[in-house]
Amino acid sequence: MLENPSLNLSPREMTGFLIPIPQYPLYTATLALNNSTALPYYLNESDNWSVDSDELIKVIENAKAKGVSPRCLVLINPGNPTGAILKKEAIADLLTVAAKYGLVVIADEVYQENVYKGEFVSVKKVLMELQSLDKQGIYANVQLASLHSTSKGISGECGQRGGYMELVNFDPSLWSN
Repeated sequence: MLENPSLNLSPREMTGFLIPIPQYPLYTATLALNNSTALPYYLNESDNWSVDSDELIKVIENAKAKGVSPRCLVLINPGNPTGAILKKEAIADLLTVAAKYGLVVIADEVYQENVYKGEFVSVKKVLMELQSLDKQGIYANVQLASLHSTSKGISGECGQRGGYMELVNFDPSLWSN
């Protein structure tokens, strides 16, 4: 974890992933197995588990000051374990941070079929809207990996696993070889 980074970080440990807290422990476990650095950002419980983009910027700047290079922003929407839904405006703010710092966005949206209060808005939809209005090209290069699941929806069985992802704005040469 970033709180006590080693002074002799390996190249992998110098790569940081912003992850929400609380979160499904798969992210911290995967980062630990791959010697990468978790950069936790805390969800605001008193404001329906919202995300403060200013706090995100502080986490990024703090990591950079310690020699860790933030590369990715993980958004879990609806949240797991909170069930909270990110508002469209909050998603736009987070995508602005990602654009500013060149972060890949992983939108973990596997529970989108399980919304019982409020309206789910996908990160991809907000990104596409921002890009369509963007005259300066700020959002043109935001890379998004959008995750969904066939095992978490209304008819899904948690013991059965099935999922898929869509990559947006990634260079096609990444998967053509």
